[in-house]
Amino acid sequence: MQLSVAGRGALITGGSKGLGLAMAKAFAQAGGDVAMVARGAESLAKAEAEVKAAAPGMKVIGISADISTAAGCNQAFQAAAAHMGKVDILINNAGTSQRGAFLNVTDELWQNDLDLKLFAAVRLARLAIPGMTERKWGRIINVLNIGAKAPPAEGAPTAVSRAAGMALTKVIANEVAKHNILVNALMVGIIESDQWVRRHATEQRNITWEEWKAEMGKPVPMGRLGKAEEFAATALFLCSEQGGYVTGTAINVDGGRSPVV
Repeated sequence: MQLSVAGRGALITGGSKGLGLAMAKAFAQAGGDVAMVARGAESLAKAEAEVKAAAPGMKVIGISADISTAAGCNQAFQAAAAHMGKVDILINNAGTSQRGAFLNVTDELWQNDLDLKLFAAVRLARLAIPGMTERKWGRIINVLNIGAKAPPAEGAPTAVSRAAGMALTKVIANEVAKHNILVNALMVGIIESDQWVRRHATEQRNITWEEWKAEMGKPVPMGRLGKAEEFAATALFLCSEQGGYVTGTAINVDGGRSPVV
């Protein structure tokens, strides 16, 4: 089955590294134009060059913006729409794993987490939906994690903001399905990305990256970490015509690790 998003414009937040970069490559190679949004200009420039090399001829742009603010969301969306001509696909992927004991989570940490993960998705969807409605075609994917379905102890604030993102997914999906706009969530387990590379480095344990990955993969029923390319392929399916009857759902991409389906 050949998946295609030819003629579509995709805006991907958190697009310069990890899952976002993998999705940008997959979408561009499947014929889509891509706008990658992140804060770091240097990493964006590198990502833009990488995606252009992987998919020559496609419109690819890196946009430096802080989407934890309303102004940053508007800036990112307008720049993406101007470069690609339209935004058919919105991937809300930006976020970090901010977690700790409940009594240690300050108001500032709560607000920062909600601004980046929940309100950015709200604001960008609000900007994208009118054009999608007019064209009678759209795809929105909220990238969350399996903690949204089964929040762990010391999982705040991230599990709470992700759970809110799952509810947001269902609310929007039910409202816009009549316009052929499909809205889904992808629930991340443990997938190889820059976040885990950084964690391996900061733990300062005397084991190699490969040994560390093998250890981290032991609790996963499949016995390994996921690959960013596998996650990107799932997102691509949902945004293709072949995924045209899937909406309002939260799909685990976790190798079976979540205790909740």
